[in-house]
Amino acid sequence: MTAQVQAVEQDNLFKRRAKPWQRIFLDVGMTALTTISSIFAIFVLALILYYVFTRGIERLNWQTLTQLPPPPGDQVGGFGNAVLGTIIVVSIAISITFPIGLFAAIYLSEFGKNSPAASFLRFVIKVLTGVPSIIAGVFAYGVLVLSSKTFSALAGGMALSVLTLPIIILSCEEALRLVPADTRAAAYALGASRVQTVFRVVLPAALPVILTGVTLAIARAAGETAPLIFTALFSFLWPSGLLKPVASLAVLIYNFALVPFENQQKLAWGGALALVILVLITTVSFRLLVSRRQEAITI
Repeated sequence: MTAQVQAVEQDNLFKRRAKPWQRIFLDVGMTALTTISSIFAIFVLALILYYVFTRGIERLNWQTLTQLPPPPGDQVGGFGNAVLGTIIVVSIAISITFPIGLFAAIYLSEFGKNSPAASFLRFVIKVLTGVPSIIAGVFAYGVLVLSSKTFSALAGGMALSVLTLPIIILSCEEALRLVPADTRAAAYALGASRVQTVFRVVLPAALPVILTGVTLAIARAAGETAPLIFTALFSFLWPSGLLKPVASLAVLIYNFALVPFENQQKLAWGGALALVILVLITTVSFRLLVSRRQEAITI
């Protein structure tokens, strides 16, 4: 807090000493820099989406979404099992990480705060955010695959949960911290306990930001390839159980993009477009849910 106050005071001192034309130049320059950076980021995103759409729309149809992957050289087939497998492994990962991440965030934000245990937990979480995805895959392979002696969708979901857990915790903690302290004080003044305040007042207020963090976690899990190669592997059949290998769009894209057959390469582009659309549908669904909840609260 002291460092922040000193930074604000130094900034105000600089503004008082600076001449009017210097302040105008600084404001215009920073505005132009942020505008150019935003335009560049949007341009890169639009370019990627355009390229994936133009290459993948050719093979994205109903038959592709309902058929199994073809054998090498065959001109028919699709990746319906990969779409279903992606939904399964991502659902497993989020169902594991969301309750754990939410309760950990509640401890960090509401109960632990600046305790030594909370500081250590934050340090571990930040270290975990930098762990390469292949390390998570090797870890899940050694713990789950070797012990069960089989690749499985459950192992894939566990591997993805290691990658999504820090995203959930950090986003939920930030969401809880954004709730004003006056909201908590008002609940306490009405006689609510600390637990009641957290679960009946703070959590509903922080829900929009929490759902945004969940969306980011889903997008991260859906696009991972290395952990699933080590755990869920791949299958040319429809998913038949959580303890058996399962296909996923990320692994299908990786496998089919490397083969010399044109049909498989086109399916890889179609799978990439399907993955983008799947993440987009999830994001829009969460946005609509949040907007409807906010409208209900306003009314």
